[in-house]
Amino acid sequence: MKARFKYRIYPTPGQKYRLAKLFGCVRVVWNDSLACCQQKYKSGENKPTNSELQKLFITQAKKTECREWLSEVSNIPLQQSLNDLNQAYQNFFKSTQGQRKGKPVKPPKFKSKKSKQTARFTKGGSKIGQHKVYLAKIGKLKIVWSRELPAAPSSVTVIKDSAHRYFLSFVVEIQPEILPQTDNSVGIDLGIKTFATFSDGTKVDAPKPLKKRIKKYIKLSKSLSHKTKGSKRYEKARVRVAKFHAKLKDTRIDFLHKLSTKIIRENQTVVLEDLNVSG
Repeated sequence: MKARFKYRIYPTPGQKYRLAKLFGCVRVVWNDSLACCQQKYKSGENKPTNSELQKLFITQAKKTECREWLSEVSNIPLQQSLNDLNQAYQNFFKSTQGQRKGKPVKPPKFKSKKSKQTARFTKGGSKIGQHKVYLAKIGKLKIVWSRELPAAPSSVTVIKDSAHRYFLSFVVEIQPEILPQTDNSVGIDLGIKTFATFSDGTKVDAPKPLKKRIKKYIKLSKSLSHKTKGSKRYEKARVRVAKFHAKLKDTRIDFLHKLSTKIIRENQTVVLEDLNVSG
């Protein structure tokens, strides 16, 4: 079974510049290839294969004047970007043909520089150290190991979120942990005002981080609405709002992790009857 382990990193100003260049190249390769696929579809032709796209928009594109800067970044994330595009199309085709379970999958979309930015490296482009992680043509990134990796990762993804925070996400193959059998069990009814009500009468209040900071959120939102979209001041205000939302999200996740850990440690079998988490 594959699992993801996410850690915060703190790149230097120079590394941030190189990461911005990498994200831009990954985004351009994806968008150029997607535009080509859409154009082929409109003209009634078959979608190019993944190898054809890589040859056209990576290998040959580097030799052109308008895309020669693709050579300044590692080739691995560029290839992985087109692998992801190919997988996205496969999921879409299988969904339309009824071969994929779950909700219908939409076709791939163009990537924007204003949304979350990602770039994935395989083993050949990364090396894990005690306090730092090396990425090809980026350098050694300072990382905070909140927990140990259970095994060597098969890939590592560098992420920049909308709040301008940087993370590394590792994909690791793990064995599912089988919890010991126990006679203790408890039913949980999740709600809004009270986060969880246990069948034994215990109640757990919801953290509701937004309710405690609603005045600050209103102030930040008003400040953003008064800025001219596209200006530097607008971008600074947008980042402040994004950081506020990121803090709310972290509070909710931390609350859920601590609660679930407490339940597991008490060797309780949990039956979820409803799920409705409110900020």
